[in-house]
Amino acid sequence: MPAKKYHVDLREEERACLEQMLRRGKHSARKLTRARILLKADLGLRDEDIAQELDTCIPTVERLRKRFAQLRLGSLNERPRPGRKRLLDEKGEARLIAEACSQAPEGRKHWTLQLLASRVIELKLSESCSDDTVARVLKKTNSSPGSINSGVYRKSMEGLLRRWKVFWICMLRNMMKTAQG
Repeated sequence: MPAKKYHVDLREEERACLEQMLRRGKHSARKLTRARILLKADLGLRDEDIAQELDTCIPTVERLRKRFAQLRLGSLNERPRPGRKRLLDEKGEARLIAEACSQAPEGRKHWTLQLLASRVIELKLSESCSDDTVARVLKKTNSSPGSINSGVYRKSMEGLLRRWKVFWICMLRNMMKTAQG
């Protein structure tokens, strides 16, 4: 077998950082796997053995060795992924959700996906936005058309909504009576 082109020689502080990262376990699974690969590579294990022990593939170990030679511990971090950029960042998504939960526009009983998409453009959260984008954001946050708590719901849900309102009003009255008496 040919000699390794990229060797992993961890400094003492790098080793301590990786071990601490593994003890805490508060990082992504990918990052922790990379840390384990580096620690095992530093011990002198072969790529095949590392891959088998960590249930990964040999090219992953080889690529990480190469990245470590270039970036040191920076090799643990994710690289940017290809593809289209997101239309809404976290703040934009939060604002969209807040709008969906707010009062519907004047003259409307409820928000629709199209109205919310128009509102995103109106608020200059994005240059363009479709109702599909709005649906994806609301679905990601357990809010979607038909969901009572999203502010966007179907007519078939109105009866259920009325029952919930009555239920909560009764619960609040009971709680107030208990607190007073």
